[in-house]
Amino acid sequence: MAKVADSKTYLEAMLAVDRPGAGEIQAFYEHRVGMICTDPKLMVMPWDDHLVHRGDGIFETMKFVDRKLYQLEPHMARMQRSCQAIYMTPPCSWDDIRGLILDVARAGGRDSGMVRVLLGRGPGGFGIYPSECPESSLYVVSYDMHPKPESVYEKGVTAFKTSIPAKQSYLATIKSIDYLPNVLMKHEAEEKGFDFPFCFDRNGFLAEGATENVCIVDESGKLVIPEFTNALAGTTLMRAVDLIKSEVSIVFRGISEEEILLAREVIIVGTTGDAIPVVRFNGKPIHDVKPGPVAARIRELLKKDLLDTGIPL
Repeated sequence: MAKVADSKTYLEAMLAVDRPGAGEIQAFYEHRVGMICTDPKLMVMPWDDHLVHRGDGIFETMKFVDRKLYQLEPHMARMQRSCQAIYMTPPCSWDDIRGLILDVARAGGRDSGMVRVLLGRGPGGFGIYPSECPESSLYVVSYDMHPKPESVYEKGVTAFKTSIPAKQSYLATIKSIDYLPNVLMKHEAEEKGFDFPFCFDRNGFLAEGATENVCIVDESGKLVIPEFTNALAGTTLMRAVDLIKSEVSIVFRGISEEEILLAREVIIVGTTGDAIPVVRFNGKPIHDVKPGPVAARIRELLKKDLLDTGIPL
Protein backbone atom coordinates (compact mmCIF):
# COMPACT_ATOMS: atom_id res chain seq x y z
CA MET A 1 0.00 0.00 0.00
CA ALA A 2 1.35 3.45 -0.94
CA LYS A 3 2.41 5.70 1.89
CA VAL A 4 0.33 8.79 2.63
CA ALA A 5 2.79 11.65 3.15
CA ASP A 6 2.64 15.21 4.38
CA SER A 7 3.76 17.99 2.02
CA LYS A 8 7.32 18.16 3.37
CA THR A 9 7.89 14.40 3.02
CA TYR A 10 6.27 14.32 -0.41
CA LEU A 11 8.37 17.24 -1.68
CA GLU A 12 11.59 15.61 -0.47
CA ALA A 13 10.64 12.34 -2.18
CA MET A 14 9.71 14.14 -5.40
CA LEU A 15 13.03 15.97 -5.52
CA ALA A 16 14.89 12.70 -4.98
CA VAL A 17 13.31 11.01 -7.99
CA ASP A 18 15.53 10.71 -11.07
CA ARG A 19 14.38 12.98 -13.89
CA PRO A 20 15.11 11.60 -17.39
CA GLY A 21 16.47 14.31 -19.66
CA ALA A 22 17.21 16.65 -16.77
CA GLY A 23 20.55 17.60 -18.30
CA GLU A 24 18.75 18.95 -21.37
CA ILE A 25 16.76 21.57 -19.48
CA GLN A 26 18.31 25.03 -19.34
CA ALA A 27 15.67 27.18 -17.62
CA PHE A 28 11.88 27.38 -17.23
CA TYR A 29 9.06 29.65 -16.08
CA GLU A 30 5.49 29.05 -14.88
CA HIS A 31 3.08 31.97 -14.71
CA ARG A 32 1.44 30.89 -11.41
CA VAL A 33 4.82 31.02 -9.67
CA GLY A 34 6.09 34.05 -11.56
CA MET A 35 9.78 33.15 -11.41
CA ILE A 36 12.41 31.56 -13.67
CA CYS A 37 14.15 28.44 -12.32
CA THR A 38 17.07 26.34 -13.57
CA ASP A 39 16.49 23.17 -11.50
CA PRO A 40 14.59 20.71 -13.78
CA LYS A 41 13.37 18.67 -10.78
CA LEU A 42 11.00 21.54 -10.04
CA MET A 43 9.65 21.67 -13.59
CA VAL A 44 6.15 20.33 -12.89
CA MET A 45 2.65 21.43 -13.84
CA PRO A 46 -0.78 20.84 -12.25
CA TRP A 47 -2.40 17.54 -13.15
CA ASP A 48 -5.76 19.28 -13.49
CA ASP A 49 -4.52 21.77 -16.07
CA HIS A 50 -6.72 21.04 -19.08
CA LEU A 51 -3.56 21.28 -21.18
CA VAL A 52 -2.44 18.03 -19.49
CA HIS A 53 -5.55 15.85 -19.47
CA ARG A 54 -7.50 17.27 -22.42
CA GLY A 55 -4.79 18.57 -24.74
CA ASP A 56 -6.57 21.91 -24.45
CA GLY A 57 -3.80 24.32 -25.31
CA ILE A 58 -1.37 25.54 -27.94
CA PHE A 59 2.39 25.85 -28.25
CA GLU A 60 5.26 27.31 -30.23
CA THR A 61 8.91 26.30 -30.49
CA MET A 62 11.75 28.51 -31.67
CA LYS A 63 15.51 28.25 -31.64
CA PHE A 64 18.47 30.37 -30.67
CA VAL A 65 21.94 29.87 -32.13
CA ASP A 66 25.10 31.66 -31.01
CA ARG A 67 22.91 33.65 -28.58
CA LYS A 68 20.55 34.90 -31.28
CA LEU A 69 16.84 34.01 -31.10
CA TYR A 70 15.32 33.39 -34.53
CA GLN A 71 11.87 34.23 -35.86
CA LEU A 72 10.35 35.49 -32.61
CA GLU A 73 7.69 37.69 -34.23
CA PRO A 74 6.34 35.07 -36.69
CA HIS A 75 6.04 32.62 -33.80
CA MET A 76 4.29 35.24 -31.67
CA ALA A 77 1.85 35.99 -34.50
CA ARG A 78 1.00 32.30 -35.00
CA MET A 79 0.62 31.81 -31.26
CA GLN A 80 -1.95 34.61 -31.19
CA ARG A 81 -3.83 33.08 -34.15
CA SER A 82 -3.87 29.67 -32.45
CA CYS A 83 -5.20 31.19 -29.21
CA GLN A 84 -7.96 33.00 -31.09
CA ALA A 85 -8.88 29.78 -32.90
CA ILE A 86 -9.51 27.94 -29.61
CA TYR A 87 -11.07 30.94 -27.81
CA MET A 88 -8.28 31.25 -25.26
CA THR A 89 -6.75 34.36 -23.71
CA PRO A 90 -3.26 34.20 -22.17
CA PRO A 91 -2.86 35.03 -18.47
CA CYS A 92 -0.70 38.06 -19.24
CA SER A 93 -0.04 40.41 -22.14
CA TRP A 94 1.60 39.29 -25.36
CA ASP A 95 4.39 41.78 -24.69
CA ASP A 96 5.01 40.07 -21.36
CA ILE A 97 5.20 36.69 -23.10
CA ARG A 98 7.62 38.12 -25.65
CA GLY A 99 9.85 39.34 -22.82
CA LEU A 100 9.62 36.06 -20.91
CA ILE A 101 10.78 34.10 -23.95
CA LEU A 102 13.93 36.19 -24.12
CA ASP A 103 14.44 36.09 -20.34
CA VAL A 104 14.16 32.29 -20.15
CA ALA A 105 16.53 31.83 -23.10
CA ARG A 106 19.06 34.09 -21.40
CA ALA A 107 18.66 32.48 -17.97
CA GLY A 108 19.81 29.09 -19.22
CA GLY A 109 23.24 30.55 -19.88
CA ARG A 110 23.91 28.55 -23.04
CA ASP A 111 24.76 29.78 -26.52
CA SER A 112 22.25 27.62 -28.41
CA GLY A 113 19.00 25.86 -27.68
CA MET A 114 15.26 25.73 -28.17
CA VAL A 115 12.52 27.71 -26.43
CA ARG A 116 9.04 26.22 -26.09
CA VAL A 117 6.01 28.21 -25.01
CA LEU A 118 2.94 26.32 -23.76
CA LEU A 119 -0.39 28.09 -23.27
CA GLY A 120 -3.09 25.96 -21.67
CA ARG A 121 -6.69 26.38 -20.56
CA GLY A 122 -5.37 26.21 -17.02
CA PRO A 123 -6.01 24.21 -13.84
CA GLY A 124 -9.46 23.95 -12.30
CA GLY A 125 -10.70 20.37 -12.58
CA PHE A 126 -10.77 17.16 -14.58
CA GLY A 127 -13.81 17.98 -16.67
CA ILE A 128 -13.92 19.14 -20.27
CA TYR A 129 -15.65 22.52 -20.04
CA PRO A 130 -13.27 25.48 -20.51
CA SER A 131 -15.37 27.41 -17.98
CA GLU A 132 -13.97 25.11 -15.31
CA CYS A 133 -10.65 26.97 -15.51
CA PRO A 134 -10.59 30.47 -13.97
CA GLU A 135 -7.30 31.46 -15.64
CA SER A 136 -5.20 30.13 -18.50
CA SER A 137 -1.71 28.74 -17.88
CA LEU A 138 1.65 29.74 -19.32
CA TYR A 139 4.86 27.72 -19.32
CA VAL A 140 8.13 28.71 -21.02
CA VAL A 141 11.16 26.40 -21.14
CA SER A 142 14.56 26.53 -22.83
CA TYR A 143 16.31 23.25 -23.56
CA ASP A 144 19.19 21.83 -25.55
CA MET A 145 18.98 21.66 -29.33
CA HIS A 146 20.39 18.71 -31.27
CA PRO A 147 21.33 19.93 -34.76
CA LYS A 148 21.39 17.39 -37.55
CA PRO A 149 24.88 16.13 -38.44
CA GLU A 150 26.39 17.48 -41.64
CA SER A 151 26.08 14.01 -43.17
CA VAL A 152 22.32 14.58 -43.38
CA TYR A 153 22.88 17.49 -45.75
CA GLU A 154 25.72 15.80 -47.66
CA LYS A 155 23.98 12.44 -48.22
CA GLY A 156 20.28 13.22 -47.78
CA VAL A 157 17.56 11.34 -45.91
CA THR A 158 14.75 8.89 -46.61
CA ALA A 159 11.01 9.46 -46.33
CA PHE A 160 7.83 7.44 -46.83
CA LYS A 161 4.05 7.77 -47.03
CA THR A 162 2.71 7.17 -43.55
CA SER A 163 -0.54 5.33 -42.90
CA ILE A 164 -1.58 8.13 -40.55
CA PRO A 165 -3.89 10.52 -42.43
CA ALA A 166 -3.45 14.29 -42.48
CA LYS A 167 -5.32 16.18 -39.80
CA GLN A 168 -8.71 17.74 -40.45
CA SER A 169 -8.33 21.17 -41.96
CA TYR A 170 -9.45 23.22 -38.96
CA LEU A 171 -7.14 21.27 -36.62
CA ALA A 172 -4.16 21.23 -38.96
CA THR A 173 -3.97 25.02 -39.02
CA ILE A 174 -3.85 25.31 -35.19
CA LYS A 175 -0.57 24.55 -33.42
CA SER A 176 -2.36 22.51 -30.79
CA ILE A 177 -0.81 20.57 -27.92
CA ASP A 178 -2.56 17.45 -29.26
CA TYR A 179 0.21 15.94 -31.38
CA LEU A 180 -0.85 12.29 -31.16
CA PRO A 181 -1.12 11.85 -34.96
CA ASN A 182 2.37 13.39 -35.30
CA VAL A 183 3.73 11.02 -32.65
CA LEU A 184 2.21 8.02 -34.45
CA MET A 185 3.80 9.15 -37.70
CA LYS A 186 7.23 9.21 -36.05
CA HIS A 187 6.58 5.83 -34.44
CA GLU A 188 5.74 4.31 -37.82
CA ALA A 189 8.88 5.84 -39.37
CA GLU A 190 11.08 4.30 -36.69
CA GLU A 191 9.28 0.96 -36.97
CA LYS A 192 9.74 0.83 -40.76
CA GLY A 193 13.29 2.21 -40.82
CA PHE A 194 12.67 5.54 -42.57
CA ASP A 195 14.01 8.91 -41.46
CA PHE A 196 10.88 11.02 -42.03
CA PRO A 197 7.14 10.35 -42.52
CA PHE A 198 4.92 12.30 -44.94
CA CYS A 199 1.14 12.36 -44.50
CA PHE A 200 -1.43 12.88 -47.25
CA ASP A 201 -4.97 14.28 -47.31
CA ARG A 202 -8.14 12.45 -48.36
CA ASN A 203 -7.57 13.49 -51.99
CA GLY A 204 -4.14 11.90 -52.06
CA PHE A 205 -2.19 15.15 -51.92
CA LEU A 206 0.90 15.71 -49.79
CA ALA A 207 0.15 17.54 -46.53
CA GLU A 208 3.20 17.70 -44.24
CA GLY A 209 5.74 15.80 -42.18
CA ALA A 210 5.39 15.01 -38.48
CA THR A 211 6.95 18.29 -37.37
CA GLU A 212 8.08 19.87 -40.64
CA ASN A 213 6.75 21.16 -43.94
CA VAL A 214 7.61 19.43 -47.21
CA CYS A 215 8.07 20.92 -50.68
CA ILE A 216 9.47 19.77 -54.02
CA VAL A 217 11.37 21.16 -56.97
CA ASP A 218 9.39 19.87 -59.94
CA GLU A 219 10.66 18.76 -63.35
CA SER A 220 10.51 22.34 -64.66
CA GLY A 221 12.56 23.72 -61.76
CA LYS A 222 9.70 25.38 -59.86
CA LEU A 223 9.53 25.21 -56.08
CA VAL A 224 6.14 23.64 -55.39
CA ILE A 225 4.60 23.92 -51.92
CA PRO A 226 1.41 22.17 -50.75
CA GLU A 227 -1.51 24.47 -50.00
CA PHE A 228 -2.06 24.80 -46.26
CA THR A 229 -5.49 23.17 -46.19
CA ASN A 230 -4.42 20.11 -44.17
CA ALA A 231 -1.06 21.39 -42.97
CA LEU A 232 0.35 24.03 -40.66
CA ALA A 233 2.02 26.98 -42.36
CA GLY A 234 5.54 26.69 -40.97
CA THR A 235 7.35 29.86 -39.92
CA THR A 236 10.61 28.51 -41.34
CA LEU A 237 9.04 27.60 -44.68
CA MET A 238 7.35 30.97 -45.05
CA ARG A 239 10.61 32.74 -44.26
CA ALA A 240 12.43 30.54 -46.76
CA VAL A 241 9.87 31.49 -49.42
CA ASP A 242 10.47 35.16 -48.74
CA LEU A 243 14.26 34.72 -48.92
CA ILE A 244 14.41 32.69 -52.15
CA LYS A 245 11.46 34.07 -54.13
CA SER A 246 13.72 36.25 -56.28
CA GLU A 247 15.77 33.22 -57.33
CA VAL A 248 13.17 30.47 -57.93
CA SER A 249 9.61 30.39 -59.26
CA ILE A 250 7.26 29.36 -56.45
CA VAL A 251 3.84 27.71 -56.76
CA PHE A 252 1.36 26.70 -54.05
CA ARG A 253 -0.73 23.71 -55.18
CA GLY A 254 -1.48 20.07 -54.50
CA ILE A 255 1.35 17.54 -54.85
CA SER A 256 0.60 13.90 -55.66
CA GLU A 257 2.65 10.91 -54.57
CA GLU A 258 3.70 10.38 -58.19
CA GLU A 259 5.03 13.94 -58.46
CA ILE A 260 7.26 13.36 -55.45
CA LEU A 261 8.98 10.51 -57.27
CA LEU A 262 9.35 12.60 -60.45
CA ALA A 263 10.73 15.64 -58.64
CA ARG A 264 14.24 17.01 -59.05
CA GLU A 265 14.36 17.64 -55.31
CA VAL A 266 12.25 16.88 -52.25
CA ILE A 267 12.96 19.18 -49.32
CA ILE A 268 11.94 19.05 -45.65
CA VAL A 269 11.80 22.51 -44.07
CA GLY A 270 11.58 23.11 -40.33
CA THR A 271 12.90 24.98 -37.31
CA THR A 272 15.63 22.58 -36.24
CA GLY A 273 16.89 21.27 -39.57
CA ASP A 274 16.33 24.32 -41.81
CA ALA A 275 16.24 22.53 -45.21
CA ILE A 276 16.90 18.79 -45.38
CA PRO A 277 17.18 17.00 -48.75
CA VAL A 278 15.24 13.77 -49.30
CA VAL A 279 16.96 11.36 -51.70
CA ARG A 280 14.60 8.36 -51.44
CA PHE A 281 10.82 8.17 -51.03
CA ASN A 282 9.08 4.87 -50.28
CA GLY A 283 12.41 3.20 -51.00
CA LYS A 284 12.57 4.65 -54.52
CA PRO A 285 15.20 7.16 -55.72
CA ILE A 286 14.53 10.87 -56.08
CA HIS A 287 16.20 12.17 -59.27
CA ASP A 288 19.91 11.31 -59.04
CA VAL A 289 19.72 10.29 -55.35
CA LYS A 290 21.83 13.28 -54.35
CA PRO A 291 21.00 16.44 -52.37
CA GLY A 292 20.07 19.24 -54.75
CA PRO A 293 21.06 22.91 -55.09
CA VAL A 294 17.73 24.42 -53.99
CA ALA A 295 17.81 22.64 -50.62
CA ALA A 296 21.39 23.80 -50.11
CA ARG A 297 20.50 27.37 -51.07
CA ILE A 298 17.49 27.52 -48.73
CA ARG A 299 19.64 26.30 -45.87
CA GLU A 300 22.33 28.85 -46.69
CA LEU A 301 19.80 31.69 -46.77
CA LEU A 302 18.17 30.65 -43.50
CA LYS A 303 21.49 30.40 -41.66
CA LYS A 304 22.53 33.85 -42.90
CA ASP A 305 19.12 35.27 -42.01
CA LEU A 306 19.48 34.06 -38.43
CA LEU A 307 22.81 35.87 -38.14
CA ASP A 308 21.38 39.04 -39.71
CA THR A 309 17.98 39.21 -38.00
CA GLY A 310 18.18 37.08 -34.85
CA ILE A 311 17.50 38.91 -31.57
CA PRO A 312 20.64 39.05 -29.39
CA LEU A 313 20.32 37.36 -25.99
